[in-house]
Amino acid sequence: MSDFPQSRMRRLRANPIMRDLVRETELSSNDLIYPLFVVSGNNKKLPIDSMPDCYQISIDHLENEINSISKIGIQAILLFGVPSTKDAIGSSAYTDDGVVQTAIKTIKNIMPDLLIITDVCLCQYTDHGHCGIVHSGIIDNDASLDAIKRIATSHANSGADMVAPSAMMDGQVQAIRSALDGSGFDHIPIMSYASKYASAFYGPFRDAAQSSPQFGDRKTYQMDPSNWRMALREIEMDINEGADIIIVKPALAYLDIITRARDKFPHPIAAYNVSGEYSMVKAAGSMNWLDEQNIIIEILRSIKRAGANCIITYHAKEIASHLNK
Repeated sequence: MSDFPQSRMRRLRANPIMRDLVRETELSSNDLIYPLFVVSGNNKKLPIDSMPDCYQISIDHLENEINSISKIGIQAILLFGVPSTKDAIGSSAYTDDGVVQTAIKTIKNIMPDLLIITDVCLCQYTDHGHCGIVHSGIIDNDASLDAIKRIATSHANSGADMVAPSAMMDGQVQAIRSALDGSGFDHIPIMSYASKYASAFYGPFRDAAQSSPQFGDRKTYQMDPSNWRMALREIEMDINEGADIIIVKPALAYLDIITRARDKFPHPIAAYNVSGEYSMVKAAGSMNWLDEQNIIIEILRSIKRAGANCIITYHAKEIASHLNK
């Protein structure tokens, strides 16, 4: 039975101030983490064709980029490296003078308080493009853990504030936690890609990171998009191994996973609004098929509403600028 006409829901929508008063989900620049691609070499600001307004930048361009990020209120970045050389074991991922290690040190000199989160994976650094060590055409889980530990420790040693393992190797969080603690980095948190699906939404990212697999696919280690119970198992295992924050990736097609995780676990949740989600909006916006800015805000609010504490998004710069005006 309706309460109308005594109850009229439109009373609370009558004007902007009223709508602000009763708004349940807020979005601010503090919620946003900006992914940044750093490439080897000098004087490079290379546009990523499949990701409009995103670039690969070299170390010498970091100062301008970091200053612009800070001015619009972004307080955290997720750092990806694109090396000049690759090999079968991804050895350039954990060298002291690697592209990410050098970028961390450079950024800390420019903006010490900027929170630097580093992606810990092998795919950008291996000549085969897979996230682990390959033996006889098979991704060797346990052999990969040693490399993953070395990457995380080298990032922490260079000054990273948080590490984010994304390889989806079983036991990677436990291995990293043990390695960090054993090296005096027990204060460094782990943001784990705990629920990372084998998604078709990653295509543009693989252009940006130059990380497409050279054979097969990643379905033997990334999750089947059909499964939600498995996601909760993965999240629980990573939490038990020492994850401080968990990531659900992608975001839009997996809002139900964010909500299920929010209902089950007290841990902070980050959602990754991935490259394909970004590029679809940019493409439609460029054709004037939709109101790009309002669509982006609606998407990001939906991710917050689903239960995410923070959002990794390529939209961070444009939306932070808008929100802070």
